[in-house]
Amino acid sequence: MRSKNVMTAVFAAGLALGAAAPAMAADKPLLVFVPNGASDFWKAAAAGVKKAQAELPGFKMELEYPQQATVAAQQQLMDDLVTAGAKGIMVSAVDPKTSTTGLDKIASETALFTTDSDAPQTNRIAYIGSSNTAAGLQAADIAKKAMPKGGKCMGFVGLLGADNARERIAGFKKGIEGTGITLVDVRGDDLDQTRAKENVSDVLVADPNVTCMVGFYSYNTPQIYAALKQAHELGKITVVGFDGDPVTLGGVKEGTIAATVVQQPFLWAYEGMKLMAAYVKGDKSGIPASHLIIIPTRIVTQSTVDAYVAEQKAMGSQ
Repeated sequence: MRSKNVMTAVFAAGLALGAAAPAMAADKPLLVFVPNGASDFWKAAAAGVKKAQAELPGFKMELEYPQQATVAAQQQLMDDLVTAGAKGIMVSAVDPKTSTTGLDKIASETALFTTDSDAPQTNRIAYIGSSNTAAGLQAADIAKKAMPKGGKCMGFVGLLGADNARERIAGFKKGIEGTGITLVDVRGDDLDQTRAKENVSDVLVADPNVTCMVGFYSYNTPQIYAALKQAHELGKITVVGFDGDPVTLGGVKEGTIAATVVQQPFLWAYEGMKLMAAYVKGDKSGIPASHLIIIPTRIVTQSTVDAYVAEQKAMGSQ
């Protein structure tokens, strides 16, 4: 985390006062990517920010984590960034439904973009990221192929209120309509990985009829893997994954995870930072009328996992 650096910048700006204006004019414009919380998932986004920075040395580009995965902590970080002079912020909103006012405040003070978890009801300029509904449908395709006779699934996710979670779950439910597969419930953990594993362990005890588990966030699938392995149930329950955590990819390769739906956070950050830079310079031609830029998700299977890992290493994401 580097939020302490932001606070130092804010403090320094306050001391400078009258001298700040001419100094600020000489500084490089600051653009910041703000995730919803600390997670290894965002390492790929950090690599994307780094690549964009190398191509656009006239800007200062950063990735800053909120101190906690909460609306309040994320809002405080963005307020601090605006005070520090950020010209653009790209954020994965923790809970868009409860943070409209706060996000609109940021949008009135700097160029606000969203990624990963959109906030379409706000004044954000554009969203760049996955279609989470389409990703949910792909997860359903994995389940249908792995369980042609049907099954009883339990879902696990970090933030139940976030748009990305709700849309993935809705897409999964839509995709399994008319099959013998059901999604009986989804357990949230507020990005607490210890709790994520406990949720899986609790389900194993509470409902022995569950034959399928879906990890809707990047770390949920590794925690499902760990809990099943500990309970000696690995390989007995179908696991549907999201994203490309090394544990998830290892499970796909060994056949204990049916497949995983992968997103492209490297491209969210790389393309997003370049888009923000152009917008800040006055070029709005990259903003579509829909204000949506969808970067497709795809399914990684046992037969394609090695190629995917090699691709990610080449981009610096692994």
